[in-house]
Amino acid sequence: MANPKIDIDTLKKAHWSTDAKNSAEAVLEFVQLLMNDHNFEEISRRYSGSPYRQHNRNIADGIEGVIKTVSDFVKNAPEFSYDVKHIYVDGEYVTIHSHATLRAKHRGDDSQGLNIIDTWKVVDGRLVEHWDAIQAISLPMRLYGLFFGGKVRNENGVF
Repeated sequence: MANPKIDIDTLKKAHWSTDAKNSAEAVLEFVQLLMNDHNFEEISRRYSGSPYRQHNRNIADGIEGVIKTVSDFVKNAPEFSYDVKHIYVDGEYVTIHSHATLRAKHRGDDSQGLNIIDTWKVVDGRLVEHWDAIQAISLPMRLYGLFFGGKVRNENGVF
């Protein structure tokens, strides 16, 4: 099954400045590579060595923490993907609202998966900080969060 592709043209806003569009594109490219393509080597190549402060307490700081968490997750759910529904840009901050699903057959079914809001701070085209809020929609995702979602892996706080 083909990986879902994020189409910025359906998400971009007419009022965005060039900087806002560039920041949105940087975030969407990152999300496409990480969450849909699961191209961890490319993520590592492009982003390792850059500062990346993580505010999801279950993910270790730095891009390596993101890669480890998502790559471990997709070992059990190789069809995991993000369907980006909305994107907002406010200065250095880019927020996406997505529907994440574990199985291809659940894509588009809003009774399955996760409702996720991600926000990145983008400075000079680089993603330097990340926050998220995750709502488990389906019972399997609620149970997953209950059993596996509690270990604190960074000290940055959620705000």
